[in-house]
Amino acid sequence: MLGTQMDPRAFLDRVALELGRIDPAQIKKLSDLIHDCYLKGRFIYVIGNGGSGSNASHFTEDVGKGTLKRSDFDNDAKKRIKILSLTDNTPYILAWGNDEGFDRVFVEQLKNFATPGDLLIAISGSGNSPNILRAVDWAQRNGLTTFGCTGFSGGKLQSLAQHNLHVPLDDMGIVESIHLTAFHWVVDDLHRRLSM
Repeated sequence: MLGTQMDPRAFLDRVALELGRIDPAQIKKLSDLIHDCYLKGRFIYVIGNGGSGSNASHFTEDVGKGTLKRSDFDNDAKKRIKILSLTDNTPYILAWGNDEGFDRVFVEQLKNFATPGDLLIAISGSGNSPNILRAVDWAQRNGLTTFGCTGFSGGKLQSLAQHNLHVPLDDMGIVESIHLTAFHWVVDDLHRRLSM
């Protein structure tokens, strides 16, 4: 937690430095993959735990609503991005977690909903969350495209997922903040593309 050692100015300067180290091609790839799902009518699923789970919910809401123009709201013919955060199905998560183990809370939902050609966005700061890895492994074996969002060393997720957004920093809060910043650009880019 770098903020325990820094005043606000030093902390913000460090966040800005870390933002500048991110590969923009990774962020662009995420937007491209989502846009491709939109064009093909495929579903996108987003998963994460803790703060990454909160980012999964936030990103899902932003993509679902923030890519629309106001004139699209009442247009029933307007095609929309099909996106779900699997972190938000609390009864399902509790049932699988309680009865069979927390490592199954995402993969079991994918088994119900996902089909080949869909996209799974998996967010894990450590890259080593068992429920994330299990879901990504299943998704790849069943024809989904996978995109991992990681921090620290990238963990197992960075090498398991087909595509990645990696923040090489050992500070979970800053990693999560950079993921969310990248997600906001993706939403803006998708809004631009869908408005053309």
